[in-house]
Amino acid sequence: MPFATTGTIAAIATAIVPQQGSVGIVRASGSEALDIAKKLFHAPGKQVWESHRILYGYIRHPQTQELVDEVLLLIMQAPRSYTREDVVEFHCHGGIMAVQQVLQLCLEAGARLAQPGEFTLRAFLNGRLDLTQAEGIADLVGAKSPQAAQTALAGITGKLAQPIKKLRADCLDVLAEIEARIDFEDDLPPLDYEFITAEIQKISLEINRILATAEKGELLRTGLKVAIVGRPNVGKSSLLNAWSRSDRAIVTDLPGTTRDVVESQLVVGGIPVQVLDTAGIRETEDTVEKIGVERSRKAAESADLVLLTIDASTGWTPLDEEIYINVKGRPLILVVNKIDIASLQQHYPEEINNVVKTAAAKNQGIDALETAILEKIQSGKITAASLDFAINQRQGAALTQAKSCLEQVLLTIEQDLPLDFWSIDLRGAIYALGEITGEEVTESVLDKIFSRFCIGK
Repeated sequence: MPFATTGTIAAIATAIVPQQGSVGIVRASGSEALDIAKKLFHAPGKQVWESHRILYGYIRHPQTQELVDEVLLLIMQAPRSYTREDVVEFHCHGGIMAVQQVLQLCLEAGARLAQPGEFTLRAFLNGRLDLTQAEGIADLVGAKSPQAAQTALAGITGKLAQPIKKLRADCLDVLAEIEARIDFEDDLPPLDYEFITAEIQKISLEINRILATAEKGELLRTGLKVAIVGRPNVGKSSLLNAWSRSDRAIVTDLPGTTRDVVESQLVVGGIPVQVLDTAGIRETEDTVEKIGVERSRKAAESADLVLLTIDASTGWTPLDEEIYINVKGRPLILVVNKIDIASLQQHYPEEINNVVKTAAAKNQGIDALETAILEKIQSGKITAASLDFAINQRQGAALTQAKSCLEQVLLTIEQDLPLDFWSIDLRGAIYALGEITGEEVTESVLDKIFSRFCIGK
């Protein structure tokens, strides 16, 4: 649904949870924002209404004068605001009722409810942000680890936009050289084919460098899904509890205790990790356990990494072999648990080269497990790297399109086609690069990007 970006908008700008949180913020932006504030807010004494000043006072119903809340009012007049419009924020008491009543009064006073991401959309349309910075804000809000937050901040501060804009400017310079020869061939020296080819190749190499950050960005944004699988009673739940330093899973000596997938959120080496403790995989007549076993198999199939856990005290069993056959096509680490009570020499398939030994009940081997996971990531089988910024899927698609257009330009040069053909594909590359920062953008693209935002952002 297209955005309507006119008028004054208002929304609750903070997460509101019943009986939690000391402050709730209602934000309004637009030409009538200050007038709305003056209708609703009463400042005792001789406080000065001016930009970037915080006023203390009360919200009262404009008709009944009934007291609604004791608040602070923050005034930010254009262009020194997030949206580059007049913005006011009512800092209310936390909870549900106060902020909802204040928002309702703003709507009755002439504002309309903001659409998802509309504050940031206005910041983009008013030239305060480019699209990479706007997407960085969404990534920062949703960051699941410190590294993900740092990568998002890099986008917000322009570390991605700068090289993209330079690539586009370099393409425009090449296009200018070509089109000058088309329009003024007789007045200019011949076109330097080698220079043009070298420039396009240099631009393509830089695009490849930026494209290499795509998988890292996806990993930081979505995290790594790790499934702990194995037969019953090998210590999967103990491993989850020791790793997460909590008692998320019930641990007993009885096989089949875990009947469903138990989830925990961790951070390993800056990468957010969703750990799934699954039900022990075995043949069973218990209906509930049978459902849990099926969910375990599905969790293993969808996981980025499988921790196949076996019992060191019993060694590798036929059931371990059966489970291994079903998961060996996925990135895998073998966790040999209960080494504190093991008396057997360990034997397992020779092709398994990632093995970690643990005693989960005694919190032993967890550091080694995390090291093995990070090594798996750094090996490239589960992508990660240390980068200043990371592109998202939309940006990666546009860069891939730009690269394809530049490859076509090089082919056109090689085939010695007229200069008009060069400019067509070069313009395609320029347009694709412009889509990343928003210099070239359609309403449907904006709708897709900003609809992912929360309403108050």
